[in-house]
Amino acid sequence: MVKRFENRAAWLFLSPFLLIYVVFTVFPVFQAFWMSAFDWDLLSIDRSFIGLDNYRKMLFDDAAFWRSLNNTVMFVLLSSPLIIAVGLLLALGMSGSRGGWLRTVFFSPYVLSVAVATLVWGFLLNPHQGLIGAGMRFVGMQPLAWLTNPRLAMHGIVLTTLWWTVGFNMVLFIAGLQDIDGYLYEAATIDGAGPVRQFLSITIPGLKRTIALVTVLQIIASFQIFGQVYIMTRGGPGGTTRVLIQYIYETGFRDFRLGYASAMSVVLFVAMFGVSMIQLYVSRRGDEE
Repeated sequence: MVKRFENRAAWLFLSPFLLIYVVFTVFPVFQAFWMSAFDWDLLSIDRSFIGLDNYRKMLFDDAAFWRSLNNTVMFVLLSSPLIIAVGLLLALGMSGSRGGWLRTVFFSPYVLSVAVATLVWGFLLNPHQGLIGAGMRFVGMQPLAWLTNPRLAMHGIVLTTLWWTVGFNMVLFIAGLQDIDGYLYEAATIDGAGPVRQFLSITIPGLKRTIALVTVLQIIASFQIFGQVYIMTRGGPGGTTRVLIQYIYETGFRDFRLGYASAMSVVLFVAMFGVSMIQLYVSRRGDEE
């Protein structure tokens, strides 16, 4: 009887969040699947059922879709390993009682909005007025046009994202490091294990779950890249930084093709879900072994 009352109380407290989650997260996902089967014009109430025609057009006839997807995957491959690795290095340097105020310094950019973070870095990367360009001129180097050079624009966005988001991963890794028993390091030191051996044999195994969590969260966040690109480059130069969410946004709200935009959203959702499941499966197999 008491357990049943506790279950009811738990569901009662969870119900406001579950209602919001279903209305604003679960329902839009199913709605996107439904809308993708229609030729849906945002400015018209008329819509016609076309089945999988949006997917056929997207996969076989739309070169812009594949280029945007390629740019998105490139950003994921460039940014995710870098942000994860730097977050882990920062956590290792500031774990325990060390670097309390430095944690605040490295985490503080994460509380900024995407508009503020990108405007700051857009100014820093400016070759004529930015601080980075001034530093390069000071040492006798030619400033780089980060955001207007097709070969450098994506790297400039990656640097901006690293500065903006690495603090969050750092905090997660610090929490994971605090769960590792300190006596393991003391025993390893007594046995003559050096810092590298302790890192490989104690720290990495102890952070397996944290690394899996950070990796999944980082990959999902990287696939959702939009604000940095839209504010800093608008997808340029020459479409080299135009990512999939920007293309979805332009298709749905500039070209008013909601059905086609929904189809691309479904493909992006399936890609993120698939990568997340693969990562979780690999990490679970590692735990079992």
